[in-house]
Amino acid sequence: MNREPNAQLISLMDEAGVSNKGLAKRMRDHAGQRGTSLGTTHVAVQRWRDGAGIQAPSAVIMAEVLSSKLGRRITPGDLGFFGQPEPPAPQPVGYPSSVPDMLTMLEGLSEERAEPSTSGGLIIADAELSSAVLSWMVARPDGVQADRPASQRVGMRDVRAIRTAADMFMQLDFKFGGGHGHKALRHYFRHEVLPLLSASYSEKVGTSLFGAAAEISQLLAWTAYDSGNHRLAHRYLTSTLRLSQVNDDRMFGARILSNLSHQANYLGNHAQAIQLARAGVEGAKGKATPRAMALFSAMEARACSNANDLIGAGRAMNEAERHFERADTAEDPEWLGYFDSAELMGELCHCFRDLKMRRESVDHAQRAVDDTDPKYARTLGFCRMVLAQSQLLNGELESAVTTASLAVDGGDSLQSARFQRYVTDFQTEVSVHSANPTVSAFNDQVHDALARLDDE
Repeated sequence: MNREPNAQLISLMDEAGVSNKGLAKRMRDHAGQRGTSLGTTHVAVQRWRDGAGIQAPSAVIMAEVLSSKLGRRITPGDLGFFGQPEPPAPQPVGYPSSVPDMLTMLEGLSEERAEPSTSGGLIIADAELSSAVLSWMVARPDGVQADRPASQRVGMRDVRAIRTAADMFMQLDFKFGGGHGHKALRHYFRHEVLPLLSASYSEKVGTSLFGAAAEISQLLAWTAYDSGNHRLAHRYLTSTLRLSQVNDDRMFGARILSNLSHQANYLGNHAQAIQLARAGVEGAKGKATPRAMALFSAMEARACSNANDLIGAGRAMNEAERHFERADTAEDPEWLGYFDSAELMGELCHCFRDLKMRRESVDHAQRAVDDTDPKYARTLGFCRMVLAQSQLLNGELESAVTTASLAVDGGDSLQSARFQRYVTDFQTEVSVHSANPTVSAFNDQVHDALARLDDE
């Protein structure tokens, strides 16, 4: 059925003198100022101009952006979106009940592109999330079906190849952001990894194979999250949580719960973030190395800090540091190799920033910046932005803008919606000093960096 062009939207955009790209950027920036993530692109704006429907949160943000541009109140109805759109319904968690269901879900997910979502945040029903967490906590391992008849036999060489690919894609993710390698990774997962799970293998190989597949699936979730597609990321994470149940990998399952906590915290769902982080900590006890427990406790601290729970955050930070003191006393899996002292400092500086503990925030952020290996470009960018925000908390405007400028210089090629939000959040915080030449120059720098990113 052919749609009619949205004449009202087209007219108001013409009146405001704003292009498709310009409106998309203003919407993303405005959403960031409100503490939410929006992945609107010029392609989405063109679809709306052509008459496509729009989600309620996006319509409200568009109306507010154009209201500010035109100097008068604009409603979604004025934009041609008649009536009040229904608020987004909570998304089902979809925790697979069986291995075949899980594999079917992962195969379907691997066909979806990780384009930034235009629907704003992600709403997950508390009851469904609790049910998924409980299912994982009390589940018995499925176990691998060893030596079944199949046309293909899998060996440890195949498993090593998958782990090598996982490491390669992880390095690309750290350096260039999640948007860079997701397409190639999902193609590899769909065509090279998933078919092996239905092949023939020994019990030892099968256990390792499912572990390697979980690492790729987790990375697909993370790259989708970093690209701004939170629905896809969440579905990958819940499927990967179920995948960890096959070979009873409680430490990796706890890592997935920590990732879910990280995402919920980012989206402002602080109660869920705390629940998920604590489930990871409790579910991993006696099954995880000290380094892993430090990571899980750090995620709990992050969630508590964002919820302004000073006591809970302090206790979790202390636990993270105590675990990390014993980090070298056990052999860690390869996927945990990135979590060094600089990474821990990076997590803790976020906590101190969110708790408005100015001195501790600057100290930990500076240590994180100084110690982070440049190959972890995105992490270094995050830490620099937290250092800039911490310096701003201390009233050091010039130092803060200089630090943020360094972050943008090093991160303008990052295809990371999360990094871009750190930058827009900082721009909002310094907007009261917009007349300051240093702040004005920084805003111009960000504009140019985003323009270069679009060109690339």
